[in-house]
Amino acid sequence: MATRRALHFVFKVGNRFQTVHFFRDVLGMQVLRHEEFEEGCKAACNGPYDGKWSKTMVGFGPEDDHFVAELTYNYGIGDYKLGNDFMGITLASSQAVSNARKLEWPLSQVAEGVFETEAPGGYKFYLQDRSLPQSDPVLKVTLAVTDFQKSLNYWSNLLGMKIYEHDEEKQRVLLGYADDQCKLELQGIKGAVDHAAAFGRIAFSCPQKELPDLEELMKRENQSILTPLVSLDTPGKATVQVVILADPDGHEICFVGDEAFRELSKRDPKGSKLLDDAMAADKSDEWFATRNKPKASG
Repeated sequence: MATRRALHFVFKVGNRFQTVHFFRDVLGMQVLRHEEFEEGCKAACNGPYDGKWSKTMVGFGPEDDHFVAELTYNYGIGDYKLGNDFMGITLASSQAVSNARKLEWPLSQVAEGVFETEAPGGYKFYLQDRSLPQSDPVLKVTLAVTDFQKSLNYWSNLLGMKIYEHDEEKQRVLLGYADDQCKLELQGIKGAVDHAAAFGRIAFSCPQKELPDLEELMKRENQSILTPLVSLDTPGKATVQVVILADPDGHEICFVGDEAFRELSKRDPKGSKLLDDAMAADKSDEWFATRNKPKASG
C-alpha cells in the first residue's frame, strides 16, 4: 500500500474570514487553491447542502507531499454543531506557536512544549514548539472510535495501513501509509461517536485502477459505501474518480485516483487572491446583520 497517500482533512467552516486568518496567519499555512461552486458536490464534499459553496485548500506546501486542510464554506450557514468525532490535528511548528502568541490567539500548554489551540468552530489543534527540517509539519490527525479492535481491523486490514504505534491499554493506535506522511491516530472513547453537523472527512489517494477493487472489497465485507465510484468534474481541470467510505464509527473516508488528483491539485498562484476576492464579495454577514437575523446553523 506504499502507493497510497494521506491527502487532507475536510473542515466545514461558518466564519470564513476568521478561519482563513487562523490557518494563514496563526498556523502559517498558504492558500494552495480556491474554487467557488454554484451547487452542492455530488460526492457531498460540502456536506448535505445544495446551495452555493466554496472550497479552499491550505497547507504548508504542495499537495503532492504535504497533508493539507480543505475548508468548505456554505453560503448562508453561520455555524456547525461540533461532535466528539474529531479530536485534533497535531503539527510541529515553532513558528505557529510564535504567531499565536504574537496575535494573542489563545494557547494552553498541555504538555512540555505542546500547546492546545482552537480554530474557529472549535476544531482542536496541538502545536509542538519545535520545527522539522525539510518535511511536512503536520504529524497526525486524531479521530475517536468506540470499538477499538473493530476500528483497528478496518483501517489496518481492510484499508492496508501500517501500524506505527499500538497501545492496547490506552486504546490508541497510530497508522499510516508511509514513514514521511501524516499519520492517522485512532483513540478509543467511552460512549458513542457523535459526528453532529460539523462532521469532517479524511482523504487519501491510491492508483486509479485500485478504486473498483477497493469498492468491491467493501461490498464483500459488508462495509458502508457512502458514494459508489463516481467521476467528479471541475471546470477547466482534471476529472477525478472517487469512492467515499465510512468506517465502523461513521468517519467519512474519501479515496481518490492519484494520477488525476495530482493534476487537479496543482497549486494555483492566484489562489490567495481568488479567496480574498470571494470573501470581499461575500456580503452575507452584512445582509443578515442589517436584518437582525442570525445565519442558519448547519
